[in-house]
Amino acid sequence: MIRHCVFVTFRNDVAATERTAIHAVLEALRQVIDGMDAVKFSANVSPEPFARGFTHGFTIDFRDAAARDAYLVHEAHQRAGARLVAALEGGTDGLMVFDLEI
Repeated sequence: MIRHCVFVTFRNDVAATERTAIHAVLEALRQVIDGMDAVKFSANVSPEPFARGFTHGFTIDFRDAAARDAYLVHEAHQRAGARLVAALEGGTDGLMVFDLEI
């Protein structure tokens, strides 16, 4: 299994409703991408001072690397990713992605 971890910093002018809409669009990808499983979202709740400015995050679990790779190139993911990046502080500078093999 691959756990796709994404950490972000939203721009201050991005409303909570837009963050929720972005989450919904990402969650809906489960309906069109085979092997995409659990999607979880949260604000950072760690008491440790190591977030490096990232304020929110989400994880997506994939059955395997092939499912993750299909997600990465899927046009629906490309659209969702563009919407997410447009809402981030500094565009892709407000984004960190890290995949774990579980």
